[in-house]
Amino acid sequence: MRICIVGAGAVGGYIASLLAFSEAADTSVLARGTTLAAVHRHSLDHDGPHSGGLRVQTSDGMVTVAVRAAGSAAELGPQDVVVLAVKAQAAPAAVASIGPLLGPSTVVLPAMNGVPWWFFDRTGEDSAGPASAGGFGGPCAGMHLSSVDPGGAMARAVPVSRVLGVVVHFSASSPGPGVVRHFSGDRLIIGEPSGAASARLEAVARVLREAGFTIDVSGQIRQETWYKLWGNLTVNPVSALTGATAGQILDDSLVRSFCESAMLEAREIGARIGCPIEETPADRNVVTRKLGDFRTSMLQDALAGRPLELDALTGAVREIGAVVGVPTPYVDALHGLARLAEHVRLSAALPG
Repeated sequence: MRICIVGAGAVGGYIASLLAFSEAADTSVLARGTTLAAVHRHSLDHDGPHSGGLRVQTSDGMVTVAVRAAGSAAELGPQDVVVLAVKAQAAPAAVASIGPLLGPSTVVLPAMNGVPWWFFDRTGEDSAGPASAGGFGGPCAGMHLSSVDPGGAMARAVPVSRVLGVVVHFSASSPGPGVVRHFSGDRLIIGEPSGAASARLEAVARVLREAGFTIDVSGQIRQETWYKLWGNLTVNPVSALTGATAGQILDDSLVRSFCESAMLEAREIGARIGCPIEETPADRNVVTRKLGDFRTSMLQDALAGRPLELDALTGAVREIGAVVGVPTPYVDALHGLARLAEHVRLSAALPG
């Protein structure tokens, strides 16, 4: 199986490194700029014009994993599987660049946070589903998310028929170009958007398990996606706003209460689109605490001077809430504050 990982940051780099190290697949990485240069530089003695290495730091030390890397999709050619492992705000540009990777039956796994562009697209699926009004999505069934995919370019380039949903449950960071630090976890949840079993789902699950991941195959991948969003919705942007770790956020009773109010809004939205959550926000916070006192991925982006993936998290929740009739004053406040803080931070970094 030919698998290309688009984006060699924390998530993509770790997925690529396990696939390449295990030789479970013919693995390549599509990267650019300093990341591509670093991957080539890390291991110059491997065969092939695009050979290189990802450096992976674990509790056992640093390992360099040989992997083919290229800056152009045309250099790699059609793949069986493309793992799209970029930040949500970088996804439109990434999707626009991957055309040469897509053969007639290529499958795309978008390993990203937030609500994906394909979330409400049920083209070719049976409309029956768990939402109370007209199947999954309720009044949002078939809705295009402008907050996630302005103009619909991603939906046209990668329609839902190509997609296998994936939810990432491991912790990693990228302290430098071409370098991945793995903290904990190895779990991926994957599933057909339709919820059906399929030969391609079985084949991808088998290869990922062979690479060393713990794979759960889900018949409700949209619900799994919404649940992951529910956990990221507040702690991520609050950490970017304040510079606080997850533990510090949950230790402050006023901030914790604010976060729980925003989570209640998102939980009500989930109930109306067929993604019910039985837990309370306090229940979910117990799970977050078990992950340790960590810096969220959004805080890491803020500290590195990178843009934040707000639109796919808070922005999408606001957009969906407006359609299903759920007011979102707490999510609105969080989105506005985080967006303004990002604008001021990025403007201050501009020359002059």
